[in-house]
Amino acid sequence: MSKNEVTNTQEQLSPSNRFTQAVVMEFQSNSGNVQLTDQMKRLLQNYFVKLDSILKENETKRLKQSEDKRDALAFTWANVNMSKMAQECVSFAMLGLDPMLANHIFLIPYKNATTQKFDIGFLKGYRGMEIVSMKFGLNPPIDTIIEVIYENDTFKSRKKDANNPVESYTFEINDDFNRGAIKGGFWYQEFSDPKKNRLVTMTLAQIEKRKPKYASPEFWGGEKAVWENGKLTNKKEKIEGWLEEMVYKTLARNAYNSITLDGDKINDHFVSAMQLESDYKTIAPVAESTQESVAKTIHLEANKEAVGFEFEPPTGTTAFDLVKKDEATQKDAKFNAQGQADAFPTSA
Repeated sequence: MSKNEVTNTQEQLSPSNRFTQAVVMEFQSNSGNVQLTDQMKRLLQNYFVKLDSILKENETKRLKQSEDKRDALAFTWANVNMSKMAQECVSFAMLGLDPMLANHIFLIPYKNATTQKFDIGFLKGYRGMEIVSMKFGLNPPIDTIIEVIYENDTFKSRKKDANNPVESYTFEINDDFNRGAIKGGFWYQEFSDPKKNRLVTMTLAQIEKRKPKYASPEFWGGEKAVWENGKLTNKKEKIEGWLEEMVYKTLARNAYNSITLDGDKINDHFVSAMQLESDYKTIAPVAESTQESVAKTIHLEANKEAVGFEFEPPTGTTAFDLVKKDEATQKDAKFNAQGQADAFPTSA
């Protein structure tokens, strides 16, 4: 079969089949003739189904925008860098992260300024962080307890000292239906050797330091600007938000991120996945927008590992555009040069 015939055959395949072919080729190139397990096939199918849903949702929203503000690049499979995405899905699927399960992994299409196609950003949720830290941890805990503390609760930490060999605490909810305002929270890790048990407490002020500079009031609470007839007004409305959930997620990410990784357990797929996540954080920060549900999801679910959140989005960016920075553009061009070299044709 000639090269042109192969190309024509690929163009006639559905996005699902082209995606599956690319994934199988990538898997076999790294694993020889090892066959995909049923679990891997299910996970990879979930990546396709989830992204297909995200593309359709955002294409609907794109078409609702006025023509003068609408980006010309449609959210379709033809505009996705398929070969690059297939390679990335293999890496995250091999970690056991399922995009169809809550707080595992988030897929964010963003426009690549160099290729004018959509690349896919991958960001771990706090459950994804838990899975990775437990699987690759040097000495993972046997249990992690995470609690939000309210002003009417009773909490007392017992830190490890000369007279107390095991770090512990006492915690009591005095009134389930009247706990008062949030004061902070704690996480506690239990190990097979109790002497290694670890307790970390955080005040609400310490937790709020870990929220992004442009945090959404829909989730953290606060004031929100009011739009009328498509225009921003000087009015403000107070939003209650979901502070308890935000506090809990910040505590959880801090807890799982504290687990030391074991270099002997780290494999090529782990290294690739972590590099991809790092690249995305560097070149495609996502801005908060009341009209973009994907950006809101990331604000809600994906918090930066180092200080609690994945990113602090710059003012003036959109959820699916690369930030126009020289450093970002150079890095973007570098990793796409390889991705485009083995790209295969896609159809609408």
